Amino acid sequence: MDYALPIAYALLLWWFATGVIFYLDQLPVRTFKWSMAGGTAVLAAALWVIWAERDDPSLLSVYASFTAGVLAWGWQELSLYTGYVTGPRKQSCPAGCAGWRHFGHALGVNLWHEIAIVAVALAIWGLCGEAVNNWGLWAYLLLWAMHLSARLNVFLGVRNVSEEFVPAHMAVLKSFLTRKSMNLLFPFSITAATVGAVLLFQKAYAADLAAERAGWSLLAALAALALFEHWMLMLPVPVEKLWKWSLPRRQDAAKSRNSISPRFDYTPLKAALRSAPDGL
Repeated sequence: MDYALPIAYALLLWWFATGVIFYLDQLPVRTFKWSMAGGTAVLAAALWVIWAERDDPSLLSVYASFTAGVLAWGWQELSLYTGYVTGPRKQSCPAGCAGWRHFGHALGVNLWHEIAIVAVALAIWGLCGEAVNNWGLWAYLLLWAMHLSARLNVFLGVRNVSEEFVPAHMAVLKSFLTRKSMNLLFPFSITAATVGAVLLFQKAYAADLAAERAGWSLLAALAALALFEHWMLMLPVPVEKLWKWSLPRRQDAAKSRNSISPRFDYTPLKAALRSAPDGL
């Protein structure tokens, strides 16, 4: 149980938190302000927990800090996919755009999001840093690494780009998803994820204290999820079935895998509300 319970907890937390974000960003646009208000309150609470538990090495505090780190990361995903924290560029690339120019456009669409990730990471580091209990920081950083690797691979080209998870109001992101049989980064990403997961599991096995075993096991489970997510990018399987319960408005999502919207001005959200009074 020293290993099985934290691994099961990490898997359940990741699956459920991801599903909640999918559910919220598929709701009508008029609900987004409430989702972001609630999400920001959760972020504030998560940062407080990370600070409050920083000097407590107990098992319960390890779980609390880890959970807070995951929830802090969840705010980043929610703020991006509701369209509140995106970037200065608001339109898709023109036909034929490629190379570094295409990468620059992709960065422009996500720039404020990437800056927000760094800002929250620095905030968490300032709250716990070298403290005894910094499992929340490591969870956040590990999720950031997973996110960055997956985003780069999807940009460079993978078999399964999972367009069904991109909500309609953020369809501009679809122009930066590339379908290929392989890209040069993918083998390195898989290798890094595999090595990282093995090393973390070894740390968990070698830990003497129950709290440390739980902490390393929680991180190892996240690393294993990173490996799973990367393989899903290359395997043509219906990933959306994992979160079918969270996509009530997108039950026909798989049918839209190849749809790409040339332009969507997703800011300000009030304009979208006026033009679509019944929501998306």
